[in-house]
Amino acid sequence: MREKLLSIGDDFWIENDQGHRAYKVNGKALRVRDTFVLEDASGDEVARIQERKLSVRDKVAIKRGGDTAATVHKALVGLRDRFAIDVKDGADLKAHGNIVDHEYEIERDGNTVATISKKWFRVRESYGVEIGEGEDVPLMLAITVAIDSLT
Repeated sequence: MREKLLSIGDDFWIENDQGHRAYKVNGKALRVRDTFVLEDASGDEVARIQERKLSVRDKVAIKRGGDTAATVHKALVGLRDRFAIDVKDGADLKAHGNIVDHEYEIERDGNTVATISKKWFRVRESYGVEIGEGEDVPLMLAITVAIDSLT
């Protein structure tokens, strides 16, 4: 992924570990709220990431097929950067670590399901997302985009 991922109206590709384009983040410009569409390599929408305005705290909804699949919001307590991810049809997740520097983990029930790190890359403004086997890859990528939009 690229750090400039969230420039309004810009599109960015997410490459797999072989360097092939796997997903595209399509930033929708000139919207009242920030909206990003995660598309697979063939251009089909797999998730819509949309900021929810007018709530007590900032939230981002991840929608699939018109339904909210997950909601990402900053955790209310704690000194470290932490996010709570409410998953509609599954166990809730937590993200914690150095979010701003892209050095954090996403966990479910104390087990790491995804690791985000900039250390793996020498290319400026890039970072990696390592997703555990059997995990929902588009959902984990959409959560990463949502967390970026909140920081």
